[in-house]
Amino acid sequence: MPVSFRIRAALPSDGAFLGDMAVEAANWRPQAARPRHVVLGAAEHGRYIAGWMRPGDAGFVAVDGTGTPIGATWYRVFPRTEPGFGYVGTAVPELIIGVRPIWRAHGVGRALLQRIAEHARDAGHARLSLSVEHGNFAVTLYRDEGFAVVSTGEARDTMVKRLR
Repeated sequence: MPVSFRIRAALPSDGAFLGDMAVEAANWRPQAARPRHVVLGAAEHGRYIAGWMRPGDAGFVAVDGTGTPIGATWYRVFPRTEPGFGYVGTAVPELIIGVRPIWRAHGVGRALLQRIAEHARDAGHARLSLSVEHGNFAVTLYRDEGFAVVSTGEARDTMVKRLR
């Protein structure tokens, strides 16, 4: 059975779904899953969606054939005083990506990554960054899409993709 989805630009009204996808990203290990309110109530995760869609934010939502959201990626630029997990500089947007588990390994994440990288390049950004916890299977996808580890931490790596 062919997998059918499309990608559309994220809207200001997508904030709650982006929150769901931030929770999916944080809970990539099902055995260590935390409730939505715990993940988003923590400042280090909540910063990725608080006040969505502020100037400089951009994102995309994957939807299935019925229009139901199944995944999303978005980026934000953080100040040096309030860096995200994958912060590498004030002019480098940090992306977040989440895909509903049933849609993983169907090309949704790859299509979202390609679309946001294209958008960031067109918007004039030279690089994109992200953070990935050690052991997360998604690191293979990130490497395949041109991200390289630029720093290794105790629990996570920061990866960067050069766009031009």
